Amino acid sequence: MKICLLVGLLLVLGAAPAGAQSEPQLPTLPNSAEISLKVERDGALSVVEAVSVPSEATMTRRIPLRTAAPHARDRLIGIRDVVIEGAGNSELTDDEFTIRLKGGTSVVRYTVDGAVSEADGLLRVGWQVAGGWDTGLELVRASFAAPAIPNAVTCYAGPEGSRAHCGAAQIAHSGLTRFSQQNLAAGQRMEISVELPGGTVPANARLEPSKTFAGAFVLTAPVGWAWGGFALALVVGAVALVLLRRRDKQPGDALPVRLLTGKDEQAAFASPDGVLPGQVGIVLSGRADAVDLAATVVDLAVRNYLWVSEEPGELTEWRLVRRNPPDEQLTPFERAVFDLLLPDGRESVLLSEIQSAGIGIEAVRGALHDSVVERRWYSRRPGGLTRAGLRICGYGLFLTILLALTVGYAQLGLIAIAAGAVLAVAARWLPVRTGAGVALHRRLLGVRDALLATKATAVPKLEREVLLSRALPYALALGEQEHWVAGFAALKGPPKIYWYGREADGEAEIARVSDFTAAVVGTFAATRQGRRLKA
Repeated sequence: MKICLLVGLLLVLGAAPAGAQSEPQLPTLPNSAEISLKVERDGALSVVEAVSVPSEATMTRRIPLRTAAPHARDRLIGIRDVVIEGAGNSELTDDEFTIRLKGGTSVVRYTVDGAVSEADGLLRVGWQVAGGWDTGLELVRASFAAPAIPNAVTCYAGPEGSRAHCGAAQIAHSGLTRFSQQNLAAGQRMEISVELPGGTVPANARLEPSKTFAGAFVLTAPVGWAWGGFALALVVGAVALVLLRRRDKQPGDALPVRLLTGKDEQAAFASPDGVLPGQVGIVLSGRADAVDLAATVVDLAVRNYLWVSEEPGELTEWRLVRRNPPDEQLTPFERAVFDLLLPDGRESVLLSEIQSAGIGIEAVRGALHDSVVERRWYSRRPGGLTRAGLRICGYGLFLTILLALTVGYAQLGLIAIAAGAVLAVAARWLPVRTGAGVALHRRLLGVRDALLATKATAVPKLEREVLLSRALPYALALGEQEHWVAGFAALKGPPKIYWYGREADGEAEIARVSDFTAAVVGTFAATRQGRRLKA
């Protein structure tokens, strides 16, 4: 009985525990290696190699620290704490670990970081226990220890990539795993893979995109965060777009507006927020057309920059005459219209000459849009975001190519391309009117209501002349010109039109105003470029 207990005790003491690492036996054959591997608690892999080199010979092993992995990735290995006992030396660079041994038996110790990977809740330890030797090996034996008993082991031997199994690979009852292989030719490898229960040690495998064109497009953590930010920006932008379009399409009811300020001789017409007649159409509908230019021409006459006269003849003809030179009171848009009518210092022009010359509203398009942007009724010029989006697409394409050929992360360039494309497309539906523009929209509706509600008979006589002429360009821009003129023409003593030069009584002058404004609108609408401008 005592003998049985003693034998059992010796067996227990002699069995190596799963987490223990014993020193490898010294190889008895030349060109052979005895290797001991142990997975530490922190996931590091401790390696001890005992290598027998024939006398008067040398053996060199090269271990690549960057190897190809699936899906255009590279696996990175770290080597540290290198110690060589015997005749030999080592060299460690960023890409390779080199061991050079001379005749005799040498022991090489080092620690590997990055050998433990995790997938589906299981850990996998992979390492080439032999490989990269410039000399063939007669025998390779290895032992593997870990804090837990492995679930499964695999061992391959032969040329790189081959699936030929090793001579032996088994898990002992103690948990120590042993491998062996005979006759490895120079350059051939012996590679093990050990599966451990999940949570045994922390995984420390490092994968990076490969330094290839395909690797440059691998989804990495920074790129994933960038895509996430882009998706979040899309959601926020979509919500903002819906809200802005709703505000733009439903600006609200008209705001009350007074057409005249002051009293008697001091009475003056006041436009809301100082909006010009030529800007009314683009603020209301987002478009400018011939009516808006005609309203600007009438406004220039009302403000004494132009004089309007009828030319005698069988067919009615109107002439625009320079009355006062353009000054600092005119905005760039109004000056552009003035120069359009009377270029190069001309003193007068017939409406028919404007039409026959093919002069169109495209010449003042930029100045008109600049004026509403400057007043902050528009956030930008029409088409500006579309062009910006296309430029961003171009920059993104350049960035994609540059990153793909240099540091990687080429998907950042794809994000820029996607952002530019979204901006270019969304610009078609993104309103250009600002909050101030929407408020002005409501005030202009108030001006229209005030024009319709104004009774000429209720306007004091001293204010009729000012109100009729000053409000006329706005009535024309708002489409209420005929109603506005007809109300004053019905008076027994209609007010004079001080900027109109026909020799006739006041009633006749007012009756001719509608014909003149219609002729101006027709002149610009009939020119070659007199098509409606999209805002």
